[in-house]
Amino acid sequence: MTKHYKIENLREVAGGDPDFMKVVAQTFLEEIPPDLRAMEEAIGNDNKELAYQFAHKMKPNLEMFGIDVLKDISTIESWTKTSRNKVTIESNVRIVSTTLNAVFKELRADFDL
Repeated sequence: MTKHYKIENLREVAGGDPDFMKVVAQTFLEEIPPDLRAMEEAIGNDNKELAYQFAHKMKPNLEMFGIDVLKDISTIESWTKTSRNKVTIESNVRIVSTTLNAVFKELRADFDL
């Protein structure tokens, strides 16, 4: 089964140390779910400044784990600088949310967290 994140990226970051990989995965699971919820809430409340902050904050972690939602996060960031309605990014938010929730489950299973 194909993962929604790249274990090779995580292995590289951790220098191949399985204990450190688990720590990095656990840190991701502690930080990203609340950031995702906060971003979704900010978008729901049309708080573009806050939505930008959370989208931008998540980017380095998404890159580090090789999660293929950077285009969607960038679209959300760009939206925050426009006067467009939040409806225009609903599909991007859905993709980010669905993908990250799958990653959360995979990391919990892969690292017994």
